[in-house]
Amino acid sequence: MTKGIATRTGGRILVDQLLAQGVDRIFTVPGESFLAVLDALHDSPEIDTVVCRQEGGVAYMADADGKMTGRPGIAFVTRGPGATNASGGVHVAFQDSTPMILFVGDLARGDRDREGFQEIDMEAFFKPVAKWSARVDDARRIPEYVARAFRVATAGRPGPVVLSIPEDMLRDEVEAADRKAVPPVAEMPDPGAVAALFELLKEAAAPIAIVGGADWSPCAGHHFANFAYRHGIPVAAAFRRQDAVSNECGVYAGQLGYGPNPKLQQRVRDADLVIAVGARLGESTTDGYTLLTPDHPGQTLVHVHPDPNELGRVYEADLPICADMGEFAQMLDEWQDPDLVRFSAGEQAHKEWLDWSTPAPRDGVAMDLGPCVGVMRDKLPANTIICNGAGNFSGWWHRYWHYGPQPTQLAPTSGTMGYGLPAAVAASLRFADRPVVCVAGDGDFLMNGQELATAASRNADLLVILVDNGNYGTIRMHQERDYPDRVSGTQLGDGNPDFVKFAEAFGGWGTRVETTDAFEAAFDEAMGRKGIRLLHCLTDIEQITNATTLTKLKAKA
Repeated sequence: MTKGIATRTGGRILVDQLLAQGVDRIFTVPGESFLAVLDALHDSPEIDTVVCRQEGGVAYMADADGKMTGRPGIAFVTRGPGATNASGGVHVAFQDSTPMILFVGDLARGDRDREGFQEIDMEAFFKPVAKWSARVDDARRIPEYVARAFRVATAGRPGPVVLSIPEDMLRDEVEAADRKAVPPVAEMPDPGAVAALFELLKEAAAPIAIVGGADWSPCAGHHFANFAYRHGIPVAAAFRRQDAVSNECGVYAGQLGYGPNPKLQQRVRDADLVIAVGARLGESTTDGYTLLTPDHPGQTLVHVHPDPNELGRVYEADLPICADMGEFAQMLDEWQDPDLVRFSAGEQAHKEWLDWSTPAPRDGVAMDLGPCVGVMRDKLPANTIICNGAGNFSGWWHRYWHYGPQPTQLAPTSGTMGYGLPAAVAASLRFADRPVVCVAGDGDFLMNGQELATAASRNADLLVILVDNGNYGTIRMHQERDYPDRVSGTQLGDGNPDFVKFAEAFGGWGTRVETTDAFEAAFDEAMGRKGIRLLHCLTDIEQITNATTLTKLKAKA
């Protein structure tokens, strides 16, 4: 026996490594394949174990927690169906550049490659959607693997790591030396590159910044907003990165992606200098790589990203800068260049966004979500966390809500359904003193509606705004455009439950809202209560977005 090192089970060693890395919360659906870990957690009150109802909810909660903290969100699931259920959340973390670690309890080492009970080749299964996927076969190497997992999940472009942990390995009693906490790796920006950026700004007539994404932080948002406002540079948020800077910043210009302000899109087209900071410039942000093309003729692109592998991967960068987002934004904020003339475009763009984000009532619409969002804006503080999954319903909040500094938006850039409620549960636990609102469509909500049980078990305080049009609305929109008057497979019919009773079944409160005028009173009553609250808002499928009706889509088709 090595002097000074006690013998421990693999499960105990693993939990001790989580403690060493500063983990304070994990999300799980228990499995017999990692009972040794659960046993070790019994004696580790420093780690809050959140027991969920389905592994999809587990992974989404871990992703949301990683987004909010900047540290890896931690999830534990069992093999086979548990791992496959969680794979959607791993894909979200990959596309959203979220630090996350998924531990998968696996079958015993001696039974591998026999198609044992629930067996899957975990490394091969997760390889396409994880930064790193590995199997730990020796309990003595658990500290090494866990430390590496934290490093990989947070370094460069953050993302998910998947570690398979065989059940018999977790029961082994061995000696293992603990690893110290893995410190963040910060790539300092090159002052020469920053000086070159300021020279490009001096030559520019119409610059614009696109921000948010990998390694973004409240620190980065604060400093970048200062820099952009001081020099009058319009700041556009990448798709679903609307909290990258406080929307109160006087040069904030709105979000790119689905349903953006056409005036903002034109500003991007007309820009002679584009400064992309943190964003990958993916398909959604660039409207299918057309708003800003990979070769961007006639435009100069400064691309700043924490991962050198992303620079030049799709977009040709005239000035690529690999740097930590917080360090880069702070250097910009502190850089002094008296020769740079302030642009007037930033404040003009902000005014255009204010006009665009001010809801105007529409005639002949019983339930108009725009004014409803306006009511919420008037009554909720700037630190409210808005959580949503995928669907056209989210467009009203993307357009009309004013987001405060990060983290105030939890929404998957990957466009997955069912994300909003698990994210809201995670947010209500991480920030119990802040209002948390889940915005969901009827189809979207029922993909993880069971996580209301998790919310109830933890006495979580959250509000659900459930937008019900009886359809898979986004798919119906595309269907009406491509195959008008041939509705197939997109109607939910009478299959939806009584959502008010659904909330009440979990000990919550709910009410049905059928008109715009009734929304404010219902919202006030909800906010006067605690716990789970749900507003079931009935909307017309014809009013598919805040700018489009199905009738218009049919006419275009």
